[in-house]
Amino acid sequence: MTASQSALETVSAILSHPLPDSAPARIALFAIRRMGAHGLADAGAAHALFSNFRQDFRRPLVLMRAFMADLAANASGSIAIAPCCCPRMTGAEAALIAVLARVEAQPRSAMHLLADLLGIRAVDGVLASAAAVAAAFADFGQPITN
Repeated sequence: MTASQSALETVSAILSHPLPDSAPARIALFAIRRMGAHGLADAGAAHALFSNFRQDFRRPLVLMRAFMADLAANASGSIAIAPCCCPRMTGAEAALIAVLARVEAQPRSAMHLLADLLGIRAVDGVLASAAAVAAAFADFGQPITN
Protein backbone atom coordinates (compact mmCIF):
# COMPACT_ATOMS: atom_id res chain seq x y z
CA MET A 1 0.00 0.00 0.00
CA THR A 2 1.36 3.39 -0.94
CA ALA A 3 1.40 6.41 1.32
CA SER A 4 -1.27 8.15 -0.78
CA GLN A 5 -3.60 5.13 -0.52
CA SER A 6 -3.08 5.03 3.23
CA ALA A 7 -3.81 8.77 3.51
CA LEU A 8 -6.94 8.38 1.39
CA GLU A 9 -8.20 5.55 3.62
CA THR A 10 -7.57 7.68 6.71
CA VAL A 11 -9.49 10.63 5.25
CA SER A 12 -12.32 8.32 4.18
CA ALA A 13 -12.54 6.92 7.71
CA ILE A 14 -12.66 10.39 9.29
CA LEU A 15 -15.10 11.89 6.74
CA SER A 16 -17.36 8.87 6.68
CA HIS A 17 -20.70 10.55 5.96
CA PRO A 18 -22.00 12.32 2.84
CA LEU A 19 -23.21 15.90 3.08
CA PRO A 20 -26.92 16.30 3.81
CA ASP A 21 -29.24 16.59 0.82
CA SER A 22 -31.38 19.43 2.16
CA ALA A 23 -30.27 23.04 1.83
CA PRO A 24 -31.26 24.01 5.41
CA ALA A 25 -29.15 21.15 6.81
CA ARG A 26 -26.20 22.31 4.69
CA ILE A 27 -26.61 25.88 5.98
CA ALA A 28 -26.71 24.57 9.56
CA LEU A 29 -23.61 22.46 8.91
CA PHE A 30 -21.78 25.44 7.42
CA ALA A 31 -22.64 27.57 10.48
CA ILE A 32 -21.53 24.77 12.81
CA ARG A 33 -18.23 24.41 10.96
CA ARG A 34 -17.54 28.16 10.85
CA MET A 35 -18.45 28.79 14.49
CA GLY A 36 -16.58 25.68 15.58
CA ALA A 37 -13.43 26.79 13.80
CA HIS A 38 -13.56 30.58 14.11
CA GLY A 39 -15.73 31.31 17.15
CA LEU A 40 -19.31 32.27 17.83
CA ALA A 41 -18.97 35.73 16.28
CA ASP A 42 -17.74 34.41 12.93
CA ALA A 43 -18.77 36.72 10.10
CA GLY A 44 -18.96 33.88 7.57
CA ALA A 45 -21.57 32.04 9.61
CA ALA A 46 -23.52 35.25 10.17
CA HIS A 47 -23.41 36.06 6.45
CA ALA A 48 -24.58 32.55 5.49
CA LEU A 49 -27.56 32.81 7.84
CA PHE A 50 -28.29 36.35 6.66
CA SER A 51 -28.17 35.25 3.02
CA ASN A 52 -30.48 32.34 3.75
CA PHE A 53 -33.03 34.00 6.05
CA ARG A 54 -32.73 37.65 4.93
CA GLN A 55 -34.43 39.99 7.44
CA ASP A 56 -35.27 37.04 9.71
CA PHE A 57 -31.64 35.97 10.22
CA ARG A 58 -31.22 37.18 13.82
CA ARG A 59 -33.19 34.43 15.55
CA PRO A 60 -31.47 31.50 13.79
CA LEU A 61 -28.07 33.19 14.27
CA VAL A 62 -28.48 33.86 17.98
CA LEU A 63 -29.90 30.40 18.62
CA MET A 64 -27.11 28.71 16.62
CA ARG A 65 -24.58 30.64 18.70
CA ALA A 66 -26.28 29.50 21.90
CA PHE A 67 -26.36 25.89 20.66
CA MET A 68 -22.67 25.96 19.81
CA ALA A 69 -21.82 27.53 23.18
CA ASP A 70 -23.85 24.82 24.95
CA LEU A 71 -22.08 22.11 22.95
CA ALA A 72 -18.67 23.50 23.86
CA ALA A 73 -19.54 23.95 27.52
CA ASN A 74 -20.98 20.47 27.98
CA ALA A 75 -18.82 18.21 25.79
CA SER A 76 -16.59 15.87 27.76
CA GLY A 77 -14.13 15.74 24.85
CA SER A 78 -13.51 17.32 21.49
CA ILE A 79 -16.09 17.24 18.69
CA ALA A 80 -14.57 16.54 15.27
CA ILE A 81 -15.54 19.25 12.80
CA ALA A 82 -14.23 19.32 9.23
CA PRO A 83 -13.21 22.46 7.33
CA CYS A 84 -16.02 24.22 5.46
CA CYS A 85 -14.75 23.10 2.06
CA CYS A 86 -14.97 19.36 2.83
CA PRO A 87 -17.41 17.51 0.59
CA ARG A 88 -18.21 14.98 3.36
CA MET A 89 -19.03 15.05 7.08
CA THR A 90 -17.39 13.63 10.17
CA GLY A 91 -19.39 11.27 12.36
CA ALA A 92 -19.80 14.05 14.92
CA GLU A 93 -21.18 16.45 12.31
CA ALA A 94 -23.58 13.78 11.05
CA ALA A 95 -24.76 13.26 14.63
CA LEU A 96 -25.32 17.02 15.11
CA ILE A 97 -27.34 17.28 11.91
CA ALA A 98 -29.33 14.18 12.93
CA VAL A 99 -30.03 15.75 16.34
CA LEU A 100 -31.28 18.95 14.69
CA ALA A 101 -33.41 16.94 12.25
CA ARG A 102 -34.91 14.63 14.91
CA VAL A 103 -35.28 16.83 17.97
CA GLU A 104 -38.93 17.75 17.31
CA ALA A 105 -40.34 14.46 15.99
CA GLN A 106 -38.04 11.96 17.74
CA PRO A 107 -36.76 13.66 20.91
CA ARG A 108 -35.62 10.41 22.58
CA SER A 109 -33.50 9.48 19.58
CA ALA A 110 -32.02 13.00 19.47
CA MET A 111 -31.32 12.86 23.21
CA HIS A 112 -29.44 9.56 22.91
CA LEU A 113 -27.41 10.78 19.93
CA LEU A 114 -26.49 13.94 21.79
CA ALA A 115 -25.58 12.06 24.96
CA ASP A 116 -23.30 9.75 22.97
CA LEU A 117 -21.70 12.68 21.16
CA LEU A 118 -21.10 14.76 24.28
CA GLY A 119 -20.17 11.82 26.51
CA ILE A 120 -22.54 12.90 29.29
CA ARG A 121 -25.97 11.78 30.47
CA ALA A 122 -27.63 15.09 31.32
CA VAL A 123 -28.13 16.73 27.93
CA ASP A 124 -31.46 18.45 28.53
CA GLY A 125 -30.06 22.00 28.24
CA VAL A 126 -28.17 21.28 25.04
CA LEU A 127 -31.18 19.42 23.65
CA ALA A 128 -33.34 22.47 24.36
CA SER A 129 -30.85 24.61 22.42
CA ALA A 130 -30.99 22.16 19.52
CA ALA A 131 -34.79 22.27 19.60
CA ALA A 132 -34.72 26.06 19.50
CA VAL A 133 -32.42 26.05 16.45
CA ALA A 134 -34.57 23.46 14.67
CA ALA A 135 -37.72 25.44 15.45
CA ALA A 136 -36.18 28.68 14.18
CA PHE A 137 -35.30 27.06 10.86
CA ALA A 138 -38.74 25.40 10.60
CA ASP A 139 -40.63 28.58 11.55
CA PHE A 140 -39.11 30.32 8.55
CA GLY A 141 -40.06 27.48 6.20
CA GLN A 142 -36.70 25.71 6.15
CA PRO A 143 -36.86 22.64 8.37
CA ILE A 144 -33.59 20.77 8.88
CA THR A 145 -33.83 17.24 7.51
CA ASN A 146 -31.25 14.51 6.94
